[in-house]
Amino acid sequence: MSPTGPASPTPAPPAAGPAPAAAPALPGARRAGYLRQLHQWHWISSAICLMAMLLFSFTGFTLNHAAQIEAKPEVTRLKATLPEPLRAQLEQYALEHVDAEVPLPSELADWANGAFPVEVRGKRAEWSEDDAYIALPRPGGDAWLRIAVDGSAEYERTDRGWISWLNDMHKGRNTGPVWSWFIDIFAIACVVFCITGFLILKYHAANRPSTWPVIGLGIVLPAVIALLFVH
Repeated sequence: MSPTGPASPTPAPPAAGPAPAAAPALPGARRAGYLRQLHQWHWISSAICLMAMLLFSFTGFTLNHAAQIEAKPEVTRLKATLPEPLRAQLEQYALEHVDAEVPLPSELADWANGAFPVEVRGKRAEWSEDDAYIALPRPGGDAWLRIAVDGSAEYERTDRGWISWLNDMHKGRNTGPVWSWFIDIFAIACVVFCITGFLILKYHAANRPSTWPVIGLGIVLPAVIALLFVH
């Protein structure tokens, strides 16, 4: 026992209560996070669209004024003679494939690729008793190759210039599947770019009174022009 009196008991620690619930996210914080996400998708889609958007805008102008933009086609014509062993093979193959559309045999395709500036492996040829005709369409021009059973071969290529080439790239004319896939991806990226831009404008509209009138003009003006002036 202490000389000064009995020892006072040590107070018990308070009982642990339930953990406080997490505070709900503030509306402003959710809005800021959503805007950040929109801005991220907006700049990513704009980066994907940048070069293609410039290209398609320029070619939209050139297509709209195609009659005023003169094109001077350059035509290249070449001739060659099929070696006799291959001529006999061509004649036999033509008789067996009259009115068919099948590629040249590999030996004939190799000869054509060496004799002319073409790549005809795997390309369909139109066969008759007299010849094989291969159409070789290309952006900005045209080409064809004809090999007759008498051994004469002709190649013609038409080049309409780089503006015509860009216009055909715009339309996806004779550009192959890879460019067609690119156009599809570009179109999707443009949709994302436009939708995210619209949503960003919506969030800032309260501080920018001209937002909705300008958006409305962008929607209504093309429709009015189409209804009144396109017949």
